[in-house]
Amino acid sequence: MQIPYDPLKLDNQLCFPLYVCSKEIVKRYKPFLDEIGLTYTQYITMMVLWEEKSINVKSLGKRLYLDSGTLTPLLKKLENQGLLNRERDPKDERNLIVTLTQKGVDLKKAAKGIPDKVRQCVQLSAKDIIKLYRILHKILDGIEENSS
Repeated sequence: MQIPYDPLKLDNQLCFPLYVCSKEIVKRYKPFLDEIGLTYTQYITMMVLWEEKSINVKSLGKRLYLDSGTLTPLLKKLENQGLLNRERDPKDERNLIVTLTQKGVDLKKAAKGIPDKVRQCVQLSAKDIIKLYRILHKILDGIEENSS
């Protein structure tokens, strides 16, 4: 006799292993991020800024999947740490531009080894990491398409 599929059984939920994996991986970042004085959310924000150097807040929020209620206090804290500046766009006062300071640029050197340290905590081959990355982005793309 086959046991019927239970859609409310925790083990049948896609969201649960995604949630736990995310939480556990972010936890592995913590000791490395503590060394450079950042939270995980501040770290991913800085990663975008290290890449872009300057970006408007709306684009930053979209890139990080963060709303302005989360992003505004986060940016204020990073600004108070001297890592970035927030200024109104002279061409359009409605836009707030975030730009790295020299201290923010310099912090990149201290953060450089963090991805490799965290990768060592994950027991996946490089091939499986690439496959998982592609699957997760396929999920994100589908979520974005359905929310438009």
